[in-house]
Amino acid sequence: MAPVQKTISSRAWAELLLLSFIWGGSFLSIRIALNEIGPLSSVAHRTGWAMLFLWAYILLRRLPVPADPRIWGAFLVMGFLNNVIPFSLMAWGQLHISTGLTSILNAATAIFGVIAAALFFADERLTPRKALGVSLGFFGVATAIGLSAFKDFDVGSLGQLAVIGGTVSYALAGVWARKMLSGLSPQVAAAGMLTGASLVTLPAAWLIEGPLTLDLQPQTWAAIIYYAIVATAIAYMLYYRVLAMAGSGNLMLCTLLVAPVAIVLGALVLGETLPLRAYVGFVLLAAGLLILDGRLFKTRQNRARRT
Repeated sequence: MAPVQKTISSRAWAELLLLSFIWGGSFLSIRIALNEIGPLSSVAHRTGWAMLFLWAYILLRRLPVPADPRIWGAFLVMGFLNNVIPFSLMAWGQLHISTGLTSILNAATAIFGVIAAALFFADERLTPRKALGVSLGFFGVATAIGLSAFKDFDVGSLGQLAVIGGTVSYALAGVWARKMLSGLSPQVAAAGMLTGASLVTLPAAWLIEGPLTLDLQPQTWAAIIYYAIVATAIAYMLYYRVLAMAGSGNLMLCTLLVAPVAIVLGALVLGETLPLRAYVGFVLLAAGLLILDGRLFKTRQNRARRT
């Protein structure tokens, strides 16, 4: 029997919109930080400060912490897949493409997530509806990137591919979390994951970009505080609250709302402009996500039954 999709309460809608605005603003804050620090340093700050914030929360709430070494090994792998790889690729990509385009390509995470789930889980098979949504999503991504990116391959093209690589890593992280981290409290899972990520990002940033410095411009610190504490640590907790209230299907709407927020902020603050193909690609990608969500088909079926 197919799971029933939850309806969204007014409170869930409010928190869903808040989460969308928080994550939409993260693209701008990361780009601002990159004006003074390197991509790996920006990621090290992100995972490090978010980790400390979440462990402080766990200690205050006295949440149980796992002692099994296998779970901590799973945290390390999860940190690679969900933090180290995508954060680093996307931060580097943002040096060469706009924040708005980065957010559009980031929306492909849900598309790759469906594919990864179908490959690894028997109960997540690729139905005809899902296949249609995935195909339309891929077409949207290709449209947003543009054929010229492959014909005249340059560092901007590489930046776009880096962001896409990050979305693939996010998708694999979802598979790993379901296999290895189910049953843990969301806060502990997030803190453990960020701990594993920090064990990699802190020394990597030190070796490749030099020692991390705290002597940064005020705007850089404001950006770091936002994307590390607000858009990572607090957003993780908010994410799981909305997930519990609204369900994973409704939470997919967040993916559609993040990109417009990032596009508007990039235009207002950074003066960014996007080519028409980026907007067309986003519309196609959004249509693919709505098909994957399934609510459009259910609405049509309900109307047909009433008539």
